[in-house]
Amino acid sequence: MGRVMDVSLFVEADDCGMEAAAGLLEAGMENHCCGDETFTLQGQEDLLHDYQDISLGQQQFFVAFAAAFLPYFFTEPTTLDVNWDYPPPLLVHDVQVWHQVFLI
Repeated sequence: MGRVMDVSLFVEADDCGMEAAAGLLEAGMENHCCGDETFTLQGQEDLLHDYQDISLGQQQFFVAFAAAFLPYFFTEPTTLDVNWDYPPPLLVHDVQVWHQVFLI
């Protein structure tokens, strides 16, 4: 077996170039080493989705549901820091050490 030189899905694939090289060497040579293989994959054409099967009430429910619940999934949670710009007060005396009161 040979190896794959070119694969194409929607347009014709390029040949391996041996035909052009053989044309330069001998004009009458017809048997070059390239072989074209094609195959067709059959699709399912009977499986079409029709969006007109959804009634107007179902469409309205879907739009309302999406508008109500999608923001919960795509918004980032915000944190509220009230004391962002204010540092804590300076300690004048450590009251727990001063009164020898410790939580054990």
